[in-house]
Amino acid sequence: MMVSAYNIRHLLVHFLTFCYYAQVTNQSPPNFTQHVSEQSRVTDRVSRRLIRMYQLYSRTSGKHVQVLPNKKINAMAEDGDVHAKLIVETDTFGSRVRIKGAETGFYICMNKKGKLIGKKNGQGRDCIFTEIVLENNYTALRNARYESWYMAFTRRGRPRKGSRTRQHQREVHFMKRLPKGHQHPQPVHHRPFDFIHYPFNTRTKRTRYSSER
Repeated sequence: MMVSAYNIRHLLVHFLTFCYYAQVTNQSPPNFTQHVSEQSRVTDRVSRRLIRMYQLYSRTSGKHVQVLPNKKINAMAEDGDVHAKLIVETDTFGSRVRIKGAETGFYICMNKKGKLIGKKNGQGRDCIFTEIVLENNYTALRNARYESWYMAFTRRGRPRKGSRTRQHQREVHFMKRLPKGHQHPQPVHHRPFDFIHYPFNTRTKRTRYSSER
């Protein structure tokens, strides 16, 4: 039985269409987790940065992280100490932050030896830390340049080299606390629907009620 050229073309079109849809349906959906992870590693210089102020309580020393005028960093400050007040700036839409002393203006950074140092200019990746909330509700701070190194302090409050740190160690666990004397902002409760109410006097109110009736 002879097959006409028209039928051959018709079958060929169906075959190509089938191959196209098969290719489209076999494509994997976009990996949003990977996208967020990649974007979180890129500094966001466009969006408005969120700035917070808090203290970092060290789980090991029982004191607070402080940035001293001599650019040294330790965890020996008492609650409310002027050098324990830290300004935390967001670096991306993720959890990367830059931390500096509110009193001295020095950023907490990490050099290639894993030592914590203070710097006036905190634009480098060595001055960026990723906030990681742990299962025990403590926070670990991992350096952005040296991704396996964490901010850590000994029981005496001395900085520990980043190369000797791991996420499960107590030395890298911190708790965020408001500076002494600062109060938590009061929550704002909204009704299900908030309308704009314009001011009116008693006469206006009566006229409006009469017209509605």
